[in-house]
Amino acid sequence: MAYNSKHTKGMTVVVVNDQVDKAMRKFKKKVLESGLLRILKEKEFYEKPTTARKRAKSAAKNRWQKKIAADSLPKKLY
Repeated sequence: MAYNSKHTKGMTVVVVNDQVDKAMRKFKKKVLESGLLRILKEKEFYEKPTTARKRAKSAAKNRWQKKIAADSLPKKLY
């Protein structure tokens, strides 16, 4: 069966030759790569603006510390 990919948009997966398992694996991979589950999880409960700022600031601090650690020279072992 020749299927033109122009007709499909978004999160669609075509089942070919009754291979539902293969199509499900492809669909799960697309959903995971799109970040849709992460967004849904974040929007599941209300988060106060102060909590969101605190979480974002903590994440930025952790990223900065990780960058500093990666850029620094290793300790001398002598």
